[in-house]
Amino acid sequence: MSGSEPSRPVSDRGLDDVVLPFSVEPLDVRGRVVRLGPAVDHILGQHKYPPPVARLVGEAAALTVLLGTSLKMEGRFQLQTRSDGLIGMLVVDFDAPDRLRAFARYDSERLAEIDAETELLGKGHLAFTIDQGNDMSRYQGVVALEGQGLEEAAHQYFRQSEQIPTRVRLAVAESVTGAGANWRAGGLMVQFLPTSPERQRQIDLDPGDAPAGTAPPAQEEDDAWTEAKLLASTIEDHELVDPTLSSERLLYRLFHERGVKVFEPQEVRDSCRCSRDGIANMLRNFSAQERRDMIGDNGKIGVTCEFCSTFREFDPKDFDEG
Repeated sequence: MSGSEPSRPVSDRGLDDVVLPFSVEPLDVRGRVVRLGPAVDHILGQHKYPPPVARLVGEAAALTVLLGTSLKMEGRFQLQTRSDGLIGMLVVDFDAPDRLRAFARYDSERLAEIDAETELLGKGHLAFTIDQGNDMSRYQGVVALEGQGLEEAAHQYFRQSEQIPTRVRLAVAESVTGAGANWRAGGLMVQFLPTSPERQRQIDLDPGDAPAGTAPPAQEEDDAWTEAKLLASTIEDHELVDPTLSSERLLYRLFHERGVKVFEPQEVRDSCRCSRDGIANMLRNFSAQERRDMIGDNGKIGVTCEFCSTFREFDPKDFDEG
């Protein structure tokens, strides 16, 4: 699929729950396409989220997979929002290389009054956390939420924290067929990665302390990145979630004039890391009085995982110190 290297016909085989890395060498661009089908449908279905909430959780899942699959080793990538919006908290975990889980807390009483994504998120913050374990330091980037959507928040993150010119597109839709309704999500991330540091330079952010009326310094954007952004912006939402349109065909539509190279696809699955032993260990960290306060009418301590909705019961006597 590139001009000067061995090529093959574009595959029209649509694959769900797969990330496809790619590069457009003439534009110094690399990126990934993600298509989520059964994985995101199961995540959203097990919580029975209302459609507006489901769409935003689906977008967050697609964004998290785009970013999390860039980890070069086993580790955890987490997206988390906290805000005063209808969705007070949204968490998506990606455990490299392929495990995805997500949940959201929302105000159901306010749902009927809100019809905009900005009100769903509200004002607060979005945090991206990378934890690669093995005694390595955690990294966290934080973006203020002030009414923008997840796409623009991701752009702010890369401008402020990574300083890599990046364009992200996200889409979520509910596919309705004779067999029923299913949620789908898709995403595209394009990054400008030239070898020259000077060509990587982005337009500086407004420092905010210049005298009123001062014009920002002029800075030209690299022509290759301008072209890549324009091409990425032409993608339609339905193209990102269309099960009959393969990721390879989508990339060919965007970049065929320049030549696009694809790499080995990576599968994604919905999988929660919770376990009975893990929850029991968590309960042992509480005081005896706190555990007594958790006992239900049946004399058991019940715990429901917020990610996968699995309910487990524990006998308080199991935590008595011998």
